[in-house]
Amino acid sequence: MKLKKEYIILVFVIIVLTLYLVLHGTDRTHYQMPDIAVIPQNKITQLEINRSGASIVLNKKDNAWYIGPEAYPADLEKVNDMLGIIEKLTVTALVSESESYIRYDLSNDKKINVKAWEGKALTREFDIGKSASTFRHTFIRLKEDPNVYHAREDFRLKFTQTLEGLRDKTVMSFDQTDIRQLEISKGKDLTVITQSESAQKETEKAEQKEIIWQTTEGQILDKPKINQLLSALSDMECETYVNDKNKEDFQDPNYVVKLKGDIEYIISIFPKTDETANNYPAVSSENDYPFLLSDSQVDLIVKIIGEIFKPKE
Repeated sequence: MKLKKEYIILVFVIIVLTLYLVLHGTDRTHYQMPDIAVIPQNKITQLEINRSGASIVLNKKDNAWYIGPEAYPADLEKVNDMLGIIEKLTVTALVSESESYIRYDLSNDKKINVKAWEGKALTREFDIGKSASTFRHTFIRLKEDPNVYHAREDFRLKFTQTLEGLRDKTVMSFDQTDIRQLEISKGKDLTVITQSESAQKETEKAEQKEIIWQTTEGQILDKPKINQLLSALSDMECETYVNDKNKEDFQDPNYVVKLKGDIEYIISIFPKTDETANNYPAVSSENDYPFLLSDSQVDLIVKIIGEIFKPKE
């Protein structure tokens, strides 16, 4: 009887332990993951990024993105990086249900809060914490969900943007092959350079015309150097913008370069406002705001201009 009783107790303990392990394991590995719908990024019309008390709002208009009430043009590549994450936000694992957020950088002083709208409807909101140790995931919290999750991809850095960092830094952009005339002013000295065709040259197969660049005085210039100048000016990006002045506040430029094709493009480079600065103020006909070019950018332009007019040896 004693042995039978011990067997009964043993079987009961085994059953209890088995049930515990099964139920406990189910709770840990088969919890219900939140269902996050895909939001097509072309449907998103407004973004808000809040970090450490600072807020950046971006609005979409005519397939372009603009920052804040000033409507600064935004860097489309950086905006698309964020939209791609918002569109396909995916959680892969439940990390914590403890509502303790400090260790994940999801506390109020560390988190990045992201909101996305379709028209007037707020369609996505979540908090971004630090990158996970895998460097392939990011800790996040979803709106009205106290839990911490792993989200697919390491994307926190895409959202650690400042207003200045999100601005489109392109200040001049043109197709080099469209340019047929240049006007280069250094102080009061003006030189006009025009593209033309040389006299016909006979070859073994056919007559051939050569494109040349020459001044109004007839001086033929080094074509590779002209192309180098056009390359330095096309798709030019500034270092940063000057936010406390308007374009009209800058007068008496050191250099002015006008490029003429179907459209006229103008860039003016001014003396440094401070001799110790490592950049030059400049304005462009292709941008509404004054900006700064780095020493290296201006030095290259000045060097090329000098070489263009350097007498051939």
